[in-house]
Amino acid sequence: MINSLNPEVESKLEFIRKALTETKARSLRLRGTDWFAWATAGGSHTVLLTAETGVAEILITAENAWVLTDEIEAQRLQDEELPANFKMHIYPWADVAQREAFVKEITGGGNVMSDRPTSQEKPIIGSLQSRKQTMMSSELERYRRVGRLASEAMTEVLSAAKPTWTEYQLAGAGAEALWARGLHPALTLVAGERRLPLYRHATATAEEIGRQAMLVFCARGWGLYANLTRFVSFDFLGEKHSELHRQVREIEAAALNFCRPGVTLNAVYDTLKTTYEQHGYPQAIREHHQGGTTGYLAREVVANPATSDILAENMAVAWNPSLSGAKIEDTFVIHSDGTLENLTFDPNWPSVEVAGRLRPVPLEIWDDRP
Repeated sequence: MINSLNPEVESKLEFIRKALTETKARSLRLRGTDWFAWATAGGSHTVLLTAETGVAEILITAENAWVLTDEIEAQRLQDEELPANFKMHIYPWADVAQREAFVKEITGGGNVMSDRPTSQEKPIIGSLQSRKQTMMSSELERYRRVGRLASEAMTEVLSAAKPTWTEYQLAGAGAEALWARGLHPALTLVAGERRLPLYRHATATAEEIGRQAMLVFCARGWGLYANLTRFVSFDFLGEKHSELHRQVREIEAAALNFCRPGVTLNAVYDTLKTTYEQHGYPQAIREHHQGGTTGYLAREVVANPATSDILAENMAVAWNPSLSGAKIEDTFVIHSDGTLENLTFDPNWPSVEVAGRLRPVPLEIWDDRP
């Protein structure tokens, strides 16, 4: 039942209150979609999918935890999104100043920490950022479900796709399959045969996809992102494209082999850079970002030469190495022994073993060629 007390939320509130004590902050104010989902154990304040903030925010002090929202949203949020760990402060939709007056009264003019601070607030501290990226067992259970549903949607759509579909149609079919499973289609990139080698971030167009296509999902459920990329070919893939995909799988394997607790993100980035060079692509590292940690954002931290963030047990990562016309991506959780659990693996999708892991290969649909 959504309105019962949630032990995951209680654990997070306890951690937040310790952070308030350590920083001498009076309260924590959470506005972002990512933080709202984290603090409420998967609740959503999203109405406009493209917005980074939603129709409510959270205010936590040493004594209480509130959800602040207007009279339009309050009943639905209370009925469908919020555990009983939170009190509600409801204000008139046309009087946002009343919300601010309430916050001022509660905080007594003391320091306020926030994920999206105003000029009068302080940024959120690193220990809270790290806690958000380190999954509890209950979060991992939700994450596994999101990953499974997203990968099943991907397989369903690309298995049904036709070379005469436009990129819009393929992206739309992907979004429909995700919505049908209760997931937000936060991102559905599509590149058909002509555009595939030209653009790394190929937003869909009205062009027919032709002989092959790439589909990319960032699918959000309970606030958690399942990120994956797959390819379909409506003919034999051919030696050139097969080789590109093989090399991308090997480049990814170098990064995955290096992902274990205690390793820094820039060390994984450097491994990818070196591996690209070893495969004869010294500029590839500059042509697209390579991924990083994931969870309540599609990428919590994008790895680059300066990201010294340290990987930890129960963090999720999604690397997306690419070459012109080939790419690979799945969402993994790092376990304490350094093994990786693939949250977006679908046994019904074709795969090969690379460095002890099953990795996706392009789906070839050529039996029914005219």
